[in-house]
Amino acid sequence: MRILWRPFGLRRLLKVESCRLTESESLIPLAWTSLIQKLSRAPGIFLLDQRKRFSTMPEIETSQRNSELFSPPSDVRGMTKLDRTAFKKTVTIPVLKVRKEIVSKLMRSLKRAALQRPGIKRVIEDPEDEETRLIMLDPYKMFTEDSFEKTELNVLKQLNVNPQISKYNLELTYENFKSEEILRAVLPEGQDVTSGFSRVGHIAHLNLRDHQLPFKHLIGQVMIDKNPGITSAVNKINNIDNTYRNFQMEVLSGEENMMTKVRENNYTYEFDFSKVYWNPRLSTEHSRITELLKPGDVLFDVFAGVGPFAIPIAKKNCTVFANDLNPESHKWLLHNCKLNKVDQKVKVFNLDGKDFIQGPVREELVQQLGPLSKGRKHSVHIVMNLPAKAIEFLGAFKSLLDEQLCSSELLPMVHCYSFSKDANPAKDVQQQAEAALGISLDACSSVHLVRNVAPNKEMLCITFRIPAAILYKNQTVNLENHEDPPLKRQRTDKAFSEEKTQLA
Repeated sequence: MRILWRPFGLRRLLKVESCRLTESESLIPLAWTSLIQKLSRAPGIFLLDQRKRFSTMPEIETSQRNSELFSPPSDVRGMTKLDRTAFKKTVTIPVLKVRKEIVSKLMRSLKRAALQRPGIKRVIEDPEDEETRLIMLDPYKMFTEDSFEKTELNVLKQLNVNPQISKYNLELTYENFKSEEILRAVLPEGQDVTSGFSRVGHIAHLNLRDHQLPFKHLIGQVMIDKNPGITSAVNKINNIDNTYRNFQMEVLSGEENMMTKVRENNYTYEFDFSKVYWNPRLSTEHSRITELLKPGDVLFDVFAGVGPFAIPIAKKNCTVFANDLNPESHKWLLHNCKLNKVDQKVKVFNLDGKDFIQGPVREELVQQLGPLSKGRKHSVHIVMNLPAKAIEFLGAFKSLLDEQLCSSELLPMVHCYSFSKDANPAKDVQQQAEAALGISLDACSSVHLVRNVAPNKEMLCITFRIPAAILYKNQTVNLENHEDPPLKRQRTDKAFSEEKTQLA
C-alpha cells in the first residue's frame, strides 16, 4: 500500500496541491478528476463563486456519491484469471493531524469517525512533521469539522487538537478490498456474488451457480486469499444422491489435500472430506438433539456419518449404537470415537440402514422393551439423518417386535429428517412419514424446521413416538390412547411460519 500526502482544500478548484480547508469549506470524498467531470450533473452541488469556492447541501445522499469509492477499478470486470496487480486504485481520504503522544488516548474517542478498512492503518506518519501523526477518517462520515459529534469535539478541544480536516491520496491494492467487493467488480453486473461458503477445517466448500462457473478458479483463489487458514477451495459438482452419501467435488484453487480436522460443539472430528458427508450448518441441530437425551438414555443412530450425533450423546453417559453404510464413514466414526474417548460407549456398525434396524436395533429393543424394562426410567431415541431417503426406511419398523410387553410411554422416540419443497413443508413431511408407516401421526408427532437448503427447499425433522400398532405384530391400537403430551402440541402452520422467519 503506497500513501501519497497531499493537503487538500477547495479554495482553488483545479490547483489543490497546497491548499487547506477553512472551517466553512466542505470536503467531498471523491477523486477530484471524477468530481469535476460530474460536477455539472450532481443535483446537490451549487457553484457559489467560481473564483472562490463551492458548497454542498448536507442532504446529499452520501451513499450514492461514495458507491464507487471503495470499489475496485472498473476494468477488472470479466476477469477470469486473477491478476492482483489490476486492482490498484487511488482514493482520497480525509485525515486529522495530531501530536503523536496523544494518538492512543484520542483513538478511543474516535472509533466512530476512524476509517475501518482491511489492510489499512488508521494511524500513519506525517511526511511533513515527524512529531505528528495522521489519523485516517471514514470518508462516508467525515467531511468538515462539523462532521464530528459533540463529544468528539469536546475531546479534541481537551487535547488541544485542531479539528480541521485535510485530505490524503491513498493507493489501494488487492489486499485492501474485501472478497465481496472483488467478486462484485469481476462478475457480470446484476449477477449474484458468492462471498459465503461452508468451512470444513482448511477447506472452503462452495456451491457455485451456473453464471459463476466461468469465474470458478478466480472465486476459489479469492476465498483462499481473504480467509486466513483456508488453503483449499472446492465446489460441489453433483447432488448427494449416491449410496455412500458423499458428493463429487472439484478443487478450484489451492492444495488438493482433503484430509481435515474440524471442531464442533467442543468435539473434534477428523476425516477425508472427499469421501464422507459433513455439513457445518448442522451444528445447531446436533446440539438440539443431544440436549433431548439424558444420562442413561439409549440412542440408535441409523445414518451416523463420522459421529456428530453419536459422540456428544455418548459423552452424556448414554449408550449409543451407531451405524453407517459408507466404509469410509465407518472407519472415521471408529477413529473419532477413540479421538473423543467414547469408544467404550459406542457400538459401531457398517450396515445398510434397513439391516441395522431389523438386526442390531431389533435385538436391543427386545432387551430394552422386554420384561426387564418394567420400572426403567431411561428413554430410547432413534435418529435417522439422511433427509433425501430416511423416510423410506421407516417401513423397517413395521411389526419389528413380536408382542408388546411395555407401556406406550417407553416406546422409542424417532427423529427422522426429510426435505420438502411443498408450500406447507411441515404438513408435507408428516404426510410422507404417515405414507411410509401406513398410520396417522396427528396425535403423536411434531415437526421442526432445521434450515433452508435452497430457494423453496426446506430441511425438516419429524419427531414421533413409534405407535405400538406399527412396532408390534398383530397390534391394533387407538392412537388417542398413546399421545405423548410433549408431542401432542402439533406445530401449527402459523408457528412453523414464525420459526422459518426467525431462522432466515
